[in-house]
Amino acid sequence: MTPVTPEARTVVVLGLGNPGRGYELTRHNMGFLTLDELSDRLSIPIQKIRHKSLVGEGRAGGRKIVLAKPQTFMNLSGEAVRPLVEYYGAELSDVLLVYDDIDLAVGDIRIRRRGSAGTHNGMRSVIRHLGRDDFPRIRIGIGQSGCIPLEKYVLMKIPSNEAALLAGAVQRAAEACETFIRSGIDETMRQWNSNAADADPDEKGPEGS
Repeated sequence: MTPVTPEARTVVVLGLGNPGRGYELTRHNMGFLTLDELSDRLSIPIQKIRHKSLVGEGRAGGRKIVLAKPQTFMNLSGEAVRPLVEYYGAELSDVLLVYDDIDLAVGDIRIRRRGSAGTHNGMRSVIRHLGRDDFPRIRIGIGQSGCIPLEKYVLMKIPSNEAALLAGAVQRAAEACETFIRSGIDETMRQWNSNAADADPDEKGPEGS
């Protein structure tokens, strides 16, 4: 059997969020916002319906690229992610998830090659359906909920005092996605994680990643 070269493999980038206008600018939709930005950067429209997701297909960095926004609600994200990964025959090392994280300060981003779901129900669903947690991810910090119940906090509209920080984080996350497409997870972590501990692929952070 002829081996599949890295250039021939498909890269799948998925942003997690909730579908519908009511959720568009909420904290829980950082993944969707990043995919929208990435779609513009790569000129790959995300408009096909496939396996419970909005999908765009194109090429970048010499590779086939799939951009996807699961249209299940967040807690059921795995129901869309697994069929998409199987349909495109992607290696998990070529699947990148983008999502919000309350364990990071507002506007911070963190890249990992693997890890647990932490408190994120969307990632819990993805890991449960895939049966594995060894796939790359970009986490976008939305800060702690404080006295606000978590389920309410993540569905609140982005407040004006956080808008610029989160817009900047979405821009950086989209740029990190482009790095991942061109150069893989090691280079993405080296370029976009902010300190020596973050750059260590074997370091275990608060989410177990």
